[in-house]
Amino acid sequence: MKLQTLSAACAAAITLSFAGGAFAADVVTAKLAAPVAEKTKFIAGGAIFVCEADACVASAPTSQTFASSTCKVVAKNVGAIAAFGVGAKTLDAGKLDACNAGASTQLAKR
Repeated sequence: MKLQTLSAACAAAITLSFAGGAFAADVVTAKLAAPVAEKTKFIAGGAIFVCEADACVASAPTSQTFASSTCKVVAKNVGAIAAFGVGAKTLDAGKLDACNAGASTQLAKR
C-alpha cells in the first residue's frame, strides 16, 4: 500500500514539474508605448527583462513573471506599457491602466 502511495506521489510531482516547464518556455513580452533610448536590462517578476527599441522580453520567465505587479515594475523602469502578455494571453485594459499609473512619475524623477 505504501508503495502505491509513493508511486502516485511521484507521478503527480513529475506531472506538475512538466506543466511548470511548459509555461516557462513561453516568453513574456511588454510592448512599450515609446521606444527606449538604449538597451536596458532589469529583473522583474523573477525574470530578467531585456528591452530594446519598443519591446521588453523575459525569455526565461517564472510563474510570477506574467502578473500585474511585474508589469508595474517594467513600467517604472522603461515607461508606459502598450501591451503586456505571454503567448496569446495579455493583460486587459483595466489592469494595463493600473500598470501604467506610476510610470511617468517614476521616469520624471530620473
